[in-house]
Amino acid sequence: MLINCAAYEDGKKLADLPISSIREYVSRPGCFVWVALKDPESSDLEALQGEFHLHPLAVEDATHGHQRPKLEEYGDMLFCVLHVLEMDELGNLEVGEVDIFVGPNYVLSVRSKSRIGFLNVRERCEQEPHLLKNGAGFVLYALMDAVVDRYFAIVHRLEGELEQIEDRIFTERGTARANIEALYALKRKLVTVNHAAVPLLEAIAHLYGGRVPQVCMHIQEYFRDVYDHLERIVKITDSVRDMLTTAIQVNLAIISLEDSAVSKRLAAYAALFAVPTMIAGIYGMNFEHMPELKSEFGYPLSLTAMVVLDIVLYWRFRRARWL
Repeated sequence: MLINCAAYEDGKKLADLPISSIREYVSRPGCFVWVALKDPESSDLEALQGEFHLHPLAVEDATHGHQRPKLEEYGDMLFCVLHVLEMDELGNLEVGEVDIFVGPNYVLSVRSKSRIGFLNVRERCEQEPHLLKNGAGFVLYALMDAVVDRYFAIVHRLEGELEQIEDRIFTERGTARANIEALYALKRKLVTVNHAAVPLLEAIAHLYGGRVPQVCMHIQEYFRDVYDHLERIVKITDSVRDMLTTAIQVNLAIISLEDSAVSKRLAAYAALFAVPTMIAGIYGMNFEHMPELKSEFGYPLSLTAMVVLDIVLYWRFRRARWL
């Protein structure tokens, strides 16, 4: 589906275009066309492939989707794949994809499986004509910057989830399994963020250092800024992942401590029952010559001994915090 198609020259928007008029503006010096598609059919990409002379391998990747974040160079054309991360109302992490074709006189963005669009990016670019003068390269930067900035919101929300789980670990009882499940679910989300961010570090590094593609010349500092943001995101996710690993170990240690406390409590109660059982067992052997067997006070004395010994044991167990 076509979202937008417009021509720009000298940092200013010339007009909104139908697909059939793209060739007229692409051939004009100093002019570039910006086309945005959402979940397109293969026929839509084939039509634009002819207009922009896109490389067939890049078009094939965009058609099939499910690509790893990357940046590839085909002659004077750049093909960039970005993962778009979105959090739904239930806290589940959804992964979309944006494929961007960038040439000297065109930008084609193809958005798949993503609810949030990039109209705000287009508005931002149009409000900064002095930067939009740099052409298609600046549009590539603006799209990359928008995608990477969305990662910050996701990472901060994951940090909040970890803090909530940590609070439950130390304040609630009987939820150890639920805490472990929540921690592993959080770990999967962090892995998803890492899979989206880490491959882009190397890709974006090629846009501001070494042999910079022609379309990105004169705006290398902007791509370096995106690289810095992405590096911060990776460091935050690594830090959260380390804290998560520690939280899992603490949760397991608490489970072990609780099991040990239960074992001690059961052993203490078993000892309290064992003493009367031992005394009763001895006097239940019915030997003829046993002390106090025929005494009038034998029965109350044995009961008293049982109670006194149990009281002493109970006091000792309480001091040792077994009970």
